[in-house]
Amino acid sequence: MAEKEVIQSLQELLTGSHAHISFEDAVKGIPENLRGVVPDNMPYSIWQLVEHIRIAQWDILEFSRNPGHQSPPWPAGYWPNDPVPKDDDAWKESIAHIKRDCAEFIKLLKRPGVDLYEPFTHGDGQHLFREALLIADHTSYHTGEIVAVRRMLGAWK
Repeated sequence: MAEKEVIQSLQELLTGSHAHISFEDAVKGIPENLRGVVPDNMPYSIWQLVEHIRIAQWDILEFSRNPGHQSPPWPAGYWPNDPVPKDDDAWKESIAHIKRDCAEFIKLLKRPGVDLYEPFTHGDGQHLFREALLIADHTSYHTGEIVAVRRMLGAWK
């Protein structure tokens, strides 16, 4: 497969919803009063899942483009303590941040002459292709959890 086709497929994987619902559709229309509810037998709220997706994707983006990037401490640095967003603006900004960082990562994939499989000069052999799959896999997993929590809360179609 030509590099251009691989990049196009990765972009679709990062932004689309082929075999599952997209992140955007999963968070669309969640009532404000349910964003911070932690259902019985669940460790986190929808807000905490959204923020976790944002933080992890940001970390992968920064790791991929900045050799001096320092990741947050695991696991505390990847999960918000408060199950409830500060306000509606914090909710909207988190979702916008996820969208922006995804677009920034796609720009890395589309740089002229990019080699998707060239290991970074830092890390343990990671490369753009691996990191793209990591973002897609991680976001997809937690998007499914968002849908499950919405179902538990009676906020899913």
